[in-house]
Amino acid sequence: MKAFHAPLPMAMTLRVLAHLLSYPDAKLRAHLPELRTALHDERALTFGRLAELDALIDRLSDRGQSRRALDIEADYVELFDRGRGTALHLFEHVHGDSRDRGPAMVDLLKTYEAAGLFMGPGELPDYLPVVLEYASTQPAEQARAFLGEVAHILQVVFSALLKRQSAHACVLAALLDLAGEKAQPVPVPPEPEIDESWEEPLAFGGCSTQGQASPGQPQPIQIVKRAAAAAALHNLPGASA
Repeated sequence: MKAFHAPLPMAMTLRVLAHLLSYPDAKLRAHLPELRTALHDERALTFGRLAELDALIDRLSDRGQSRRALDIEADYVELFDRGRGTALHLFEHVHGDSRDRGPAMVDLLKTYEAAGLFMGPGELPDYLPVVLEYASTQPAEQARAFLGEVAHILQVVFSALLKRQSAHACVLAALLDLAGEKAQPVPVPPEPEIDESWEEPLAFGGCSTQGQASPGQPQPIQIVKRAAAAAALHNLPGASA
């Protein structure tokens, strides 16, 4: 008879990882020593992965470095807020800007509310730290299965962070470990520069030379490229297959 091994507790580890993916303001940095202790006390991760997370915590706390707090915060914004590949809103990788994103948000919100959890003001249900907070409230077996359902998205974000040589890649690798998956690079579509992503065409193509100043002439239609679509992703609760 095969012995049954109960899943290792991971609730505290999930909450710590959620914090490590959050904006590194002064409040978060003040609690970094406690986060480190919680990770090591629960021992849900391997020693190698814990060492990587220790290095990230040292970096965020400015330990042994001469980086100012503002630089640490600016690095975070540059990493997670100025690119779709590293976006921490999971439905960004599934639905992009399509109309399907709204109903998927509602479905995920209902999942939280069914568990007795309610969103705070200004929070979105597909934000990865929020997703991890929800997972941390579930029994270990269910939490692992839930992470497994979003593992394909975690791989994409992990790969994008790895491509940018970010120390935060170890957080996504740790989540994949907890999901029972191997963290490994997958192809990441190239992204346009942030200015190109938000570029707007000139109204009338520029009235002084092309638009209404040249009546009776064929007028050019300007089409602006959107960011490259993310790889086909599915199976996230609330997302269409």
